[in-house]
Amino acid sequence: MMVLSVTGEYALRAMVFLARNPDSWPIPGPRIAEAAGVPRKYLSSILADLVRTGLLEGTRGKSGGFQMARPANAVSLSEVIAPFEPINANRRSCPFGNQVCSDKDPCTAHERWKEVNAALTRFLEGTTLQDVATKRSEARKATKRRGSVR
Repeated sequence: MMVLSVTGEYALRAMVFLARNPDSWPIPGPRIAEAAGVPRKYLSSILADLVRTGLLEGTRGKSGGFQMARPANAVSLSEVIAPFEPINANRRSCPFGNQVCSDKDPCTAHERWKEVNAALTRFLEGTTLQDVATKRSEARKATKRRGSVR
């Protein structure tokens, strides 16, 4: 199973927390760090990067904090982790440590790895913050209200 870097995971945790709490915006960085289980200093740098990329807005001062710049249903997971992850089909090196590995000169795992990487890319690009921020119980209630039964 492929895993994200710690930084990418922390960025997702912070953004999911913000997506779940829009009525509390702006939310101070220390509160986000505590709720997301992320060290404050580490998260401070991540939040600054997310502001620079335009995913967050930050306000200073006593009542300052962070809020999402766009609705959660308009932000893909791939956008959140893009500043922190080199996830794409054009990796510079083989994740298995092979000196030579490319489409022209593949290692023995290359084709299967490309499939895994493509599936992960599809998931990250096709899943929004809203998709993962909605709690299962809320999603089931919404489905029932629409008349679908699972």
